[in-house]
Amino acid sequence: MTGLIGIRREDKNIWERRVPLSPTHIKKLRDRFGIVARIQPFPERAFSDEEFRAAGAEIDKDLSPCPVILAVKEIPPALLQPQKTYLFFSHTIKGQSYNMPMLKRLLDLRCTLIDYECIKDATDKRLVFFGRFAGLAGILDGLYGLGQRLQTLGLETPLLQLKPSYRYRDLAEAKEIVEKLAQEIRQNGLATDLQPLIVGFSGYGQVSGGAQEIFDILPHRQVHPDELMTAHADKSVPFIKTVFREENMVEPIEKGYEFSLRDYYVHPGKYRSKFETYLPYLDVLVNGIYWDERYPRLVTKAYLSEQQTTGKIRLKMIVDISCDINGSIEITEKATEPDSPAFVYNPKTGRITDGFAGEGIVDIAVDNLPAELPRDASAAFSDSLWRFIPDIISADKNATLEAHSYPPEIQKAVIVYNGKLVPEFDYLRRYLAPKS
Repeated sequence: MTGLIGIRREDKNIWERRVPLSPTHIKKLRDRFGIVARIQPFPERAFSDEEFRAAGAEIDKDLSPCPVILAVKEIPPALLQPQKTYLFFSHTIKGQSYNMPMLKRLLDLRCTLIDYECIKDATDKRLVFFGRFAGLAGILDGLYGLGQRLQTLGLETPLLQLKPSYRYRDLAEAKEIVEKLAQEIRQNGLATDLQPLIVGFSGYGQVSGGAQEIFDILPHRQVHPDELMTAHADKSVPFIKTVFREENMVEPIEKGYEFSLRDYYVHPGKYRSKFETYLPYLDVLVNGIYWDERYPRLVTKAYLSEQQTTGKIRLKMIVDISCDINGSIEITEKATEPDSPAFVYNPKTGRITDGFAGEGIVDIAVDNLPAELPRDASAAFSDSLWRFIPDIISADKNATLEAHSYPPEIQKAVIVYNGKLVPEFDYLRRYLAPKS
């Protein structure tokens, strides 16, 4: 087998330094399958042009000879080329209006679009993702932010030793610093009026798992959500951790109806949030759940306003890794940047103020978190993606989608095939139609 793939430079924002395939896998694709990668030069990329060249890649800004082109983020419509196969996170499957011009351009140019988000196995489990690294970077930003917030409240803690995740050389350095911090806290504890700090994690998937991976380095005790009411009485431990599953976050609206996870996902309208019964006992909430408008919110503005009035609120900070604007965390009014990660939401006024100081609740809502650990995140992503590349290269694009040789995991990730929406994604047609 031989073939040529293109990897474009990332230009959506100044923070994006990731790449879908690492030099290690570029070399494997060339040595084992004769597949050569042509990579657009990009000095800010997590892996240097020299590393790719040493792995056998071509460095050239012209990707027009490449039938298959890979990226991480969306590609501007004006840069799309006719009849190419593209792989990237398209952010179109919810009908996102800001990417409909790009989707229409792909159709007009008779392209094929394969979306990483939709590459799944037979059980519908995602196979190619950055979720763990969103969690890792998110909690590093969160722990740094907690130190900053407490300082604005006049409380000096060892957390001030931490940095935002983008300022670490790599994940190994970040973990090393957190390990040293943990050792110091074990020896000296936190201030008695702070201990324990109670941290809740919503969800238990890759995102939440990545966040817990870092947090678990710190000295802590884990409790069930139902134990939160009395957890603050345990002054012997610096941190207390709890993890919220769906049955902790929602309940059936109809009395006498039992919670069913499958039923909740199929019929979310039959459920309402009960999460706010736990919220008064948390100092920090780390949010890592998938959310769309069909599902109940975890934290509402109305609830926070009510709690602020009664003075019962303990919550100091939300680390909204999911970062759905006005979504499961309704106060997430905007996404933030790595070098300015936080704003304070004032429940009394409904206003937000950038930074860590001010009356209210800090919200850290950095979009594109895996880009803060670009080298580690790219290597892990590449490790899950590269094995699919030979089948994508060898597929017969003159055949129907059903007849050619895409593996089933890739076939279900095809949104556009040769300029037409595939049946599973034909619903996107209504988002493409001009509004009257």
